[in-house]
Amino acid sequence: MGFDRSMALAAGALAATVPLSILTGGVLARTGHADTAERIIGRYQLTGEGADAIRQVFAPSSGTAATIGAFGAVFLVISVLSFARAVQRLFEQTWELRPLSVRNTLNDLWWVAGLTGYLMATGLVYGFLGRGRLQLGAAAAEAPVTAAFLVWGGWILTARRVAWRALLPFGVVGGVLAAVYSVGATVYLPHLFSSSAARYGAVGAVFATLSGLFGAMLVTVGSAALGREVRDELVGIARGERPPDDEIRREWHTVIEQARSRWHTTRRQIARYRRSKDPDEPGAP
Repeated sequence: MGFDRSMALAAGALAATVPLSILTGGVLARTGHADTAERIIGRYQLTGEGADAIRQVFAPSSGTAATIGAFGAVFLVISVLSFARAVQRLFEQTWELRPLSVRNTLNDLWWVAGLTGYLMATGLVYGFLGRGRLQLGAAAAEAPVTAAFLVWGGWILTARRVAWRALLPFGVVGGVLAAVYSVGATVYLPHLFSSSAARYGAVGAVFATLSGLFGAMLVTVGSAALGREVRDELVGIARGERPPDDEIRREWHTVIEQARSRWHTTRRQIARYRRSKDPDEPGAP
């Protein structure tokens, strides 16, 4: 469930952010600033084929204006709003709220504006503090910014039906996990971009971007579920309630079994893929 929702959110984020990044990158380039491609290359210190693939995907063509037609504008708005509503449904299901769908469009637009500001703010953080291979200073400074955005985003996307205080555990958990993921992505994504570009060319950058977005969405989905659990536990403690002695053990056992099942399924899929690619391997068709 969590993996499926994370992949759906990652696909929505990819459809919304790639055209928006190309457009804003062209505008930034015309004003003398680094475009989106150069910002990504600098953020993950990409070189070689990985950097070239990013430029082909995210940089506007040389000599072209950063403009879009009427159809492109409509597609961009639909893509961005579709992603916002997907995140909105995540909060509505996590907090068991009645779905608002298109009736919450105004709040979705506010969230999109806030997301743009958040991305710009984190970009500045890494621009000033992104030093060293792991960029730990930037990740630490990013955590409170991410926490504040997650709390505000949950509050606005639920049409203010969930108090911001109730969203604080989600924000804290999400901020910490996002910082940890950012450090891991700093180490792993450069290799992923380079290997994907070497194997698939420019489209490999799209695959690598989707993988990075999947990780970020998995952090968001997990933080939302864990934040709701922490909030419920805090409310229960405040009321003097105590869970059964074996409840934590049973819940942990369930999590372990689900993770083990996912791992075995993934290993079988990888094995089938390898057999289909290597006809000499035993068991290959």
